[in-house]
Amino acid sequence: MYAIVNINGIQTRVEPEAVIQVARLTGEPGAKLTFDQVLLVADGDSIAVGQPYVQGASLTAEVVEHFRGKKIHIFRYKRRQDYRKRRGYRDDLTRLRVTGIQR
Repeated sequence: MYAIVNINGIQTRVEPEAVIQVARLTGEPGAKLTFDQVLLVADGDSIAVGQPYVQGASLTAEVVEHFRGKKIHIFRYKRRQDYRKRRGYRDDLTRLRVTGIQR
């Protein structure tokens, strides 16, 4: 069984007991979250596709931790112009454990 869920504007494929990383969400570690924007639910041969969301379907997940992602380095330059810029950033992420998919 798996589902495609809209979490923070990003469509994510999830399975029960999977651990996923998404953009930072509110909630302390250990908190239970429910997402009701389920786009697709597949269970074996039966597939339910929403228009745009599947009626009555939801996803429950537990917040495992909040952390920062790997640093992304951005380096821009123009050759022969003595122009160089270095920047970087780290995303704030949340790790979720999917506890159930209700159909």
